[in-house]
Amino acid sequence: MAEFSTDRRTRKDAQHNRTQILDVARQTFSSDGVDVSMDAIARQSGLGSATLYRHFPNKDALLAALLDEHYEDMLQKKTVIEAEESDAGRALERWIDALGDWMLVYDGLSEPLRAAWSRSNSPLKPTCQNLIDATDTFLRAAQGAGLAQPALTGRHIFVGALAVAWAGGTGLDDHGTRVVLRDLFKNGWGMAS
Repeated sequence: MAEFSTDRRTRKDAQHNRTQILDVARQTFSSDGVDVSMDAIARQSGLGSATLYRHFPNKDALLAALLDEHYEDMLQKKTVIEAEESDAGRALERWIDALGDWMLVYDGLSEPLRAAWSRSNSPLKPTCQNLIDATDTFLRAAQGAGLAQPALTGRHIFVGALAVAWAGGTGLDDHGTRVVLRDLFKNGWGMAS
């Protein structure tokens, strides 16, 4: 019976440590961006680096866990957009704006998202792929209505939104760069009227 109690306490401690790491990482990434080192997060959480790496073997794994919360928000936004918009072009535009906001939830996030494509085992890749699939849904509807370029894919739109988010999140947004690039991007995916 004591063994069951010890195992249970260990699981509870492990869950507490994981929650502590996520809370500290969320606060740190929100205030300082994603370039903060894993060791700094371990120190700020009051845990050893080994404990951090046991839960999250790399920063991508930590980011993926944090982005799961925001992914649920994106699914809700997708549902709202689908319910509210009868204009497929406007729905795609709103979805691209939501993607851009998601990509800016932490300063510097666009770089790990971009890098996820060059590593087949990145923990960020499944979330990105799910968002690309959702983007494809909006894009196909806009293409079917003659409101979006027929040769584009959801991946093209995702990467374009990522580029706009990168420019808007790097200190380059001094004169509304993100808004200008977003509008320029929209003119690129939209059909000429």
